[in-house]
Amino acid sequence: MNLKHIAFFMILLFIIGIPTVYAQISMGEKAEQKSVQVVINSSNEIHVKHVITSSTTPKQVNLIDGERTNLKVLDKLGNEMQFGDSGGSIIVFPSQNQTIIEYDLGNVLFLKNNMLTWDFKYLQTTSFILPEEADLIFTNNRPVKLDEKLGITCHGCQMLLEYSINMPKILKNVQVDNKKFVIEIGTFAEINKFNFDQNTKRINFQVSGDKQIVTLVIPQELLSGPYNVFLGDKKIAFSEYINNGTHVWLNMRPDNSGDISITSTTDIGMQKPTTQDDSSNVNQNNNTGFQNTSVYVIIGIIIAIGFAAAIIIMKKKKSASSTELNDNKLEN
Repeated sequence: MNLKHIAFFMILLFIIGIPTVYAQISMGEKAEQKSVQVVINSSNEIHVKHVITSSTTPKQVNLIDGERTNLKVLDKLGNEMQFGDSGGSIIVFPSQNQTIIEYDLGNVLFLKNNMLTWDFKYLQTTSFILPEEADLIFTNNRPVKLDEKLGITCHGCQMLLEYSINMPKILKNVQVDNKKFVIEIGTFAEINKFNFDQNTKRINFQVSGDKQIVTLVIPQELLSGPYNVFLGDKKIAFSEYINNGTHVWLNMRPDNSGDISITSTTDIGMQKPTTQDDSSNVNQNNNTGFQNTSVYVIIGIIIAIGFAAAIIIMKKKKSASSTELNDNKLEN
């Protein structure tokens, strides 16, 4: 037995000799995690659960960053197990059964632009169970629809998680050709001057608030897609993340307050101008000018050929007349 083995067993005996160890050490290979689950309740309290597969050697488990409390290491029967704590990770000892690590996590959720936000990073597949009251969920600025699912799963997880609780809903009634339609708007921003222009097939309203999420549920019979969304005269990004066949959910996050308009791209003549460059129009204009020039050149060539032919014919007639005159003189 060499010195390395002796040192290893001495450290191991030291750790085992302490009932609940909080020694600031780091040892062992990374543990194989069967699952990682993050549960957020209605009070935005977070509970984390790691399930570690059985192992014959000590394993290291990295924990999720945050303010950790109520840390427990249990076997599958719920009995507490000994472990080593190295701050951001713990050492679990060899076990023939799965090891369960649980703790509460705080100081990671922040309210930003009326959305609860978590800049999450943990390079393991992680499942999130979100509050039932969460009515709008975003991952990396993309809206997520849970439907009947309990939560979301993030693989090799690095994401910006955002969700809202009890976002206000505004209902706007629109009547067109004796038919009544309802447009639902979900937002924490203030909405004013809402109207639907039947002639231009355009939804218009004024939004007050910077970087506020706005979600509209639009009847497709009233305004069908594809869509364009403008803030003033500038086209802005949006997401069409649900379409149930009768209604479509449009989501946008304007950088600042202003006038929003939503149009259908099927009504080409009704579109607002956009500040973005349109190289296709430039190419089309260039092609049109080229075609016009070609037409003029062809017409000029035809006129020139006709003029040359007329001169040749006149010369032939003149030559024929001269020949006939000479023949008459010879006869006389």
